Amino acid sequence: MMGERTVAQEALFYEFSVERHVPADHLLRSIDRFVDLTAIREHLRPFYSEMGRPSIDPELMIRMLIVGYCFGIRSERRLCDEVHLNLAYRWFCRLGLDGDVPDHSTFSKNRHGRFRDSDLLRQLFETTVKRCMTEGLVGADGFAVDASLIRAEANRQRFVTGEEGLPPGASSRAIDEYLAVLDDAAFGAATEVVPKRISPSDPAARYTSAHGGKAEFCYATNYLIDVKHAVIMDVEASTAVRQAEVTAAKRMIERVHDDLGIWPRKLIGDTGYGSAETLAWLVHERDIEPHIPVFDKSSRTDGTFSRADFVFDGKQDTYTCPAGKLLKRRQRRFDDRPDQVPADGHVRYRASAADCGSCALRPQCCPGQPVRKVMRSIHEGARDLTRALSQEEEWIVSRRERKKVEMLFAHLKRILKLDRLRLRGPCGARDEFHLAAAAQNLRKMAKLIPMPTPAMAA
Repeated sequence: MMGERTVAQEALFYEFSVERHVPADHLLRSIDRFVDLTAIREHLRPFYSEMGRPSIDPELMIRMLIVGYCFGIRSERRLCDEVHLNLAYRWFCRLGLDGDVPDHSTFSKNRHGRFRDSDLLRQLFETTVKRCMTEGLVGADGFAVDASLIRAEANRQRFVTGEEGLPPGASSRAIDEYLAVLDDAAFGAATEVVPKRISPSDPAARYTSAHGGKAEFCYATNYLIDVKHAVIMDVEASTAVRQAEVTAAKRMIERVHDDLGIWPRKLIGDTGYGSAETLAWLVHERDIEPHIPVFDKSSRTDGTFSRADFVFDGKQDTYTCPAGKLLKRRQRRFDDRPDQVPADGHVRYRASAADCGSCALRPQCCPGQPVRKVMRSIHEGARDLTRALSQEEEWIVSRRERKKVEMLFAHLKRILKLDRLRLRGPCGARDEFHLAAAAQNLRKMAKLIPMPTPAMAA
C-alpha cells in the first residue's frame, strides 16, 4: 500500500545544531583546523577608529573570502547569498543560524582601504606558509618556480595604441595604480618595448598571446613552491613579460630567505629562467644549484661549426678550434685591459688571419668571413655548471618535479576558477593571487593531514 506523508502541526520550539548538520568529512571541517585568525584584530587595530559604531568583524570577512576562493565562488554578491543559505559555510564563518551576513559592498570598502593599507591578505598567505612548515610539509631542499598568465578584467577590443598612450585627463583607481608601478621592474620597467595596445580600464595588464590562444590583456601570477608536497612558498604578481617574471622569481627567493630563513639547495625552472645573468645570480650570489635548461642560441643550423665545437682553456683564456688553432681574446685598443668587463657582457675571441687563410676546414668554419670569431659570456662559468648538472641523474627527477607547479596552475584555473581576474589594477591582481595561493595551501593541508580520530567512550 502506498504510504502518505502525515503533515503534523508545527512545533513551537525546535532544537537545531549547525554543528551536527555539517558532515564530518566536509572539506571546511578539515580546513578549519589550520585557520588561525587571532592576530588579525591586533594587526588591524591601528586602521580602525576608537569612536563610531562597531564595524563588521574582519575575521568574518576573511573567513567568507576563504570560503569563496576555496570553492571557486568568484562573485562577492553570490558569496553572500551562498553563505546565507549553506549551513557548512555558516558553521565555518561562525554565524550560526541567526547571524547576519554582511552586504557585498563591505568587501569592496575594506579591500580598497584597511586590507590593502595593512597588507592583510599578504599576512594571511604567509600564515598558511608558516603553518605548512609547522606541519612538516616543507622539505626546504628543492624549489620550483614558474609563471602563468591570467586574463585581466579588460575588453580586448577596447584599447589605445602604445604610441598614442592614455588620453589626457583619464583617471581611475586602476590608472593610478598603473602610474605608481611604471618604475617597478616587475611591471612598467620590465622592458623598454612599447606595448602594442593599452587597455584604458586596466593599463597595467599586458596585451599578449603567449598563452597560445588569441591575444588578451593579462597579468602573470608567479609561484615559488617547495617540491616535497607542492606547498606554495611565495606568490608574486607581475606584468605578462618574461623579464618581469624573472624579476619576480628573484624577489620571491630573496623574500623566502629573509622572512622564513629558508635557503633551498636547488631551483627548478624552465628555459625562460635559463639566461646567463639569472644562472650567475643563482650560482654566485645565492649558492643555489640551477636545475634549469640553459638558454643558448650558439648552435648553428647551416652545417658550420658551432661554439660547442671549440674547446675553452680557462688557464690560458683561449679557445682551440677543431683544426687545433688558438683563438685569443680580442683587444681593440692597446689600452684595453684583459680583465675589463665588456659593456654587452660578452668577451670576443678571434683567430689569426694566417691560421684561417690556410686552414682546410675553413668551408666548415667561416666560409663567409676572413677569420672565425667566438663570443663567450662573462657568466659562462655558471652556464657550464648548469650543463654539468643536466648530465646527472637528479636532473631527470627535477624535470618530473617541475610539473608540480604546472599542476597548481591547472588547479587554480579549473577548480578555483581563477582563469580571469575580477579586480582591476596591480593591487587587485595581488589581492586575488594572495587569496588563491592561501586557499591552495589550506586545501593542501586538509588533503595531506588526516582529521584526528575521535576518542572512543570508555
